[in-house]
Amino acid sequence: MRARRSRAVSLLVTSVVLAGFLIPGAVAQSGGDDPASGPEAVAPVPAPGEQGAVDPARIPAEPPVQPARPPSRELFGADCDTRIEGSQVVASCHNSYPETDLVRLHVECDRWWDVDGDGAAVAVGPAGRAELTSRCWKEVRSAWVSHQRQ
Repeated sequence: MRARRSRAVSLLVTSVVLAGFLIPGAVAQSGGDDPASGPEAVAPVPAPGEQGAVDPARIPAEPPVQPARPPSRELFGADCDTRIEGSQVVASCHNSYPETDLVRLHVECDRWWDVDGDGAAVAVGPAGRAELTSRCWKEVRSAWVSHQRQ
């Protein structure tokens, strides 16, 4: 019995709140003397010679020419897979592009006293492969490979 009573009260409160939202909109629409507002309202057209009038001679016949897009950049960068096993990090890189890529392995160690490592840059030529390794004394927090054009 109590559940029905609270449900009835909540329905009554909800209807009162919704009516409170709807009444201001209905009152605003009932006024007929006010000028229309919203997307259906039309601005008055100025007379010829008045400010704001558009001169048909100044309207271009064609749209303006778009500037040429810059050429797309060539693809670059070796594809590297990084594996972390305990405290060891191994990155296997394969360069499938025509430019040489200088790859470098970066390792961030988990412990504050463990020194982070930035490996030496290794040149990976076109269609070349390289394997980069590094380690921490304890756990590895993260590892990534950076790329640089030669």
